[in-house]
Amino acid sequence: MRRSVFSGGAFFYDRYIMWKYKFLEDVAIADVAFVAQGKSLEELFANCATAAFEVMVDTKQVAIRQKRNIRLENDKVEELLVDWLSELMFLKDKDKILFKEFRIGIKKSGIYRLEAQALGEKINTKRHRLRTDVKAVTYHLLDVYKKRNWMARVVLDV
Repeated sequence: MRRSVFSGGAFFYDRYIMWKYKFLEDVAIADVAFVAQGKSLEELFANCATAAFEVMVDTKQVAIRQKRNIRLENDKVEELLVDWLSELMFLKDKDKILFKEFRIGIKKSGIYRLEAQALGEKINTKRHRLRTDVKAVTYHLLDVYKKRNWMARVVLDV
């Protein structure tokens, strides 16, 4: 039995399928919205990052040739997610790099501490068919919580 992922502000689980992320239609007019899930907070953050880069490029076209180390801290998990995705967008713009794989560790001891590696390669317009550029991560409709799995709803400004 499959159910709607988003309805009236609540998430519903697909009973038999563990999906990483799904794009939402008719949530934000000039933006892109998605929900993501993960068995752990680290998997959730990786799936959110993958969804964000899938907006911009087919990540199957991206090779792993470079890596960037990222360290972030925040006392709120929702804000840490925005910080994480925003840092990836900053690196994409500054270094002209697309990411496809994410190795993440998150610890909570008073505050959330994230240490991660983002792996990908420089943008190559001959090999990468670019889609829509993500300008920013928004707080509009942002939600992160744990039920059976960790869940997030994210809206990207494109």
